[in-house]
Amino acid sequence: MLLYFKYLSILFRSQMQYRTSFWLLTFGQLLLPFAVFAGLYFLFSRFGELQGWSFFEAALCFGVIHMAFSLSECFVRGFDMFSSLVVSGEFDRLLVRPRSTVVQVLGSKFEFTRFGRLVQSAAVLGWALRNLPIAWTPLKALTLLMMVAGGILIFSGIFILNATLCFWTVQGLEVGNVLTDGGREMAQYPLNIYHKRVTLFFTFIIPFGCVSYLPLLFLLGRAEGHGLLYALLPLTSILFLLPCLAVWQIGVRHYRSTGS
Repeated sequence: MLLYFKYLSILFRSQMQYRTSFWLLTFGQLLLPFAVFAGLYFLFSRFGELQGWSFFEAALCFGVIHMAFSLSECFVRGFDMFSSLVVSGEFDRLLVRPRSTVVQVLGSKFEFTRFGRLVQSAAVLGWALRNLPIAWTPLKALTLLMMVAGGILIFSGIFILNATLCFWTVQGLEVGNVLTDGGREMAQYPLNIYHKRVTLFFTFIIPFGCVSYLPLLFLLGRAEGHGLLYALLPLTSILFLLPCLAVWQIGVRHYRSTGS
């Protein structure tokens, strides 16, 4: 972790060498998601509710998912941009260093301008929480934090899986965006508005439902049965991340240099 934070410090200082560019990009990242949120707002303004969900209930789901995505894009950007290391042959240097390739790839790229998106999602989340009559308890507060953390782990796992494909394809494939950008757009709404097969896939295969929809039921007092089970569901994101890391190690063992 000391090495990871060293990477973090070095790249942050390098990006701050061009401060005007940094702040303009951050401001742009702040404005872009408002178009997506505007779509959510006008949808509820026109129809009032969506499958029994109010605007602020959906906004809570929106804020959690977008906050998780913003943080994963910032701190796991190295895996999203991993194909450049394979194409240039730079990954060869990582292999001969006496440190984990996972830590080194994580430290190869940070996108601090994504904090603009983080501010926007945090504002939406705070607005939703202020307007929802949630009876807060320590467990509910912990559940909300685990929802965001679990979302980060799921997005990170998808980035890792997409990066692993580069060991065989060299160039990154756009198919990964179906689960990252597409997963974000899908998970920003409560899952029960979708077809049952979609709900099952994004609950048991890519467990977005376990970090957004199902814990949300617990926060809002809609959970059926024991609430503790719903509260702890974000922990299943660890069960998703571990196989992704195992697949990454398989990819590393099958890596063949491009000779660049």
